[in-house]
Amino acid sequence: MIHQRERFSDELWRSAVGICEAIFQHPFVRGLADGSLPRDRFLFYVIQDSLYITEYARALSIAAAKAPDGPAIATFNRHAVSALEVEMRLHEQFFREYGLAPAEVRKAPMAPTNLAYTRYLLGVAYERAFDEIIAALLPCYWIYWDVGKALAARGSSVPLYRRWIDAYAADSFGSLVAIVRELTDRAAEATSESSRERMREHFLATSRYEWMFWDMGWRCETWPV
Repeated sequence: MIHQRERFSDELWRSAVGICEAIFQHPFVRGLADGSLPRDRFLFYVIQDSLYITEYARALSIAAAKAPDGPAIATFNRHAVSALEVEMRLHEQFFREYGLAPAEVRKAPMAPTNLAYTRYLLGVAYERAFDEIIAALLPCYWIYWDVGKALAARGSSVPLYRRWIDAYAADSFGSLVAIVRELTDRAAEATSESSRERMREHFLATSRYEWMFWDMGWRCETWPV
């Protein structure tokens, strides 16, 4: 019998299973599915996510600049544009529900966790090689798709939350995840074991930041002083 070798991205995902399970059990995520999430907490989360997406798009653009070939350059440039246009349109729909103008959102201060997460991503993007950058970027893709699929299976009694769930459970979003996973696997094959170890470290770090982001939204986190 021929045994197919495990993909590097599968190894990364397996290393973060406990983190992902903690995300699924978080009251913010469970509240999206059962409709119990207070709307003010969802608004806080969406505002912070809007601020996050701008910085994430910067990291995607840097990944494009450091990518090893034309297809990878094109992929991350497209994803940077998509993050700014497609996801921002989704956020703006939510803001209209709350009567918020985009200018008001842009004036909101970044919560501590959001600032730490985005600065970590940008630090990796500016200072490290492409293989490490893509490992740091992958959890945001993969975890959101996994959460979206899981919540779509449960449904939601709140139309506002169901729109958010449907966006990340969509096959089109899953296709983006598959592309980035494939690029991650290729990058891992082309680099050294020491670089792969750093890829593992970045993947775990940003997976943990993903849990912290949900928790930040649940607590409506602000600066303590």
